[in-house]
Amino acid sequence: MRTNTFINILQNELVIALGCTEPVAIALAAAKARTYVDGTIDKITVYASAGIIKNALAVGIPGTGLTGIDFVAALGAIAGNAEKQLEVLADIKPEDISVAQDMVERGISVVHLADTPKKLYIEVIIEADKRYAKVVITDNHTNITLIEVDGQIVDMGGCANASFKSSNEERSELTIDSIVEFVNTVDLADLGLVKQSIELNRKAGLDGLEHAYGLEVGKTIKENVQKGILSDDLISHAMALAAAGSDARMAGSSMPVMANSGSGNQGIAATNPVVAAAEKLGASEEQLIRAVALSHLVTIHIKSKFGRLSALCGVTVSGTGASCGITYLLGGGKTEIKAAIQNMLGNVSGMMCDGAKGGCAMKVATCTSAAVQSALLASKGMTISSTNGFIENEAEKTIDNFCRIGNEATSEIDKLILEMMLNKDI
Repeated sequence: MRTNTFINILQNELVIALGCTEPVAIALAAAKARTYVDGTIDKITVYASAGIIKNALAVGIPGTGLTGIDFVAALGAIAGNAEKQLEVLADIKPEDISVAQDMVERGISVVHLADTPKKLYIEVIIEADKRYAKVVITDNHTNITLIEVDGQIVDMGGCANASFKSSNEERSELTIDSIVEFVNTVDLADLGLVKQSIELNRKAGLDGLEHAYGLEVGKTIKENVQKGILSDDLISHAMALAAAGSDARMAGSSMPVMANSGSGNQGIAATNPVVAAAEKLGASEEQLIRAVALSHLVTIHIKSKFGRLSALCGVTVSGTGASCGITYLLGGGKTEIKAAIQNMLGNVSGMMCDGAKGGCAMKVATCTSAAVQSALLASKGMTISSTNGFIENEAEKTIDNFCRIGNEATSEIDKLILEMMLNKDI
């Protein structure tokens, strides 16, 4: 595979994001729709797929300390900058938050479950002064596939949609063998985006270790290492740095991170465990950058089959990427990296996704611990046998089986989880 293809894949799938990508994508659609209608907003209506609602319902909105789909739609409409894509809420002010809250309280912004088979579907309609604009996002958090104004179709995706299709075709060519070959041979100067992911996501992790965000999973691990209750080892260090980044992100930190395959948590979980391992192992900067590139690309490879949203937790996928990166730092080659994949997928495959929220940091910590264990076993030549469960002789076939479980066997789980989330006594 051509080096340029890998670089294009990284550029498409590693994107700077401010806030959890599901509510931010809703804000993006609202901000875009608002550019087509002037005057006082009379109504904001959001139609979203079950997967979007599940992941946008309870997560913190950056810079606000608040949650809510109706709220983030209103905030995007009044203060969002659609040109900034997944950083659409970067310029909000305190007064914008108050206005958006008032719109929610007055019933101006409302949310409905969309009747769609798509897992990632967002439709936002803004009505103002007897005019309306509709924006639809599908399949990818920034993939605007329809803009309609007063009954007239203004855009149906155009170049953005073609780019998305091209990106899909490129990702379909990925294999573990080609990824490892690329990581070993690519000029380090071509991995600037990977280096940026290390800088951003490590910074988010350090911020989470320093401040009280959410459940304080990462901070608590660090504190217990300092007390001597937990060992100051590679697993504890990796769990703390990765979970702390998720703590901050899920609580609505205003610090941007590098997302992977549409998820900031996945970006953090693919990056920070490898960063922590490199710090403990004394790896060089070059080794770190190549290892994180491997982690990101393995994550992208599996996610291209797994899908953007699933009833299974996406951090199981990025944790698998991280395990490959850690295996690389331990001196592993293709054989050991494939063994790490077998070990991870045979371990964390049953972890469900019950939406984006503070508890995600615990899942990040769990998958990070599994990533280190899987890498250590793989480095010894130990791998889960194909006689076990859905594990195949070949890692690529195991990935296919894992993704089939995520795509074919979990639709009822997704419906049940959403029903439980929407009907709780709080």
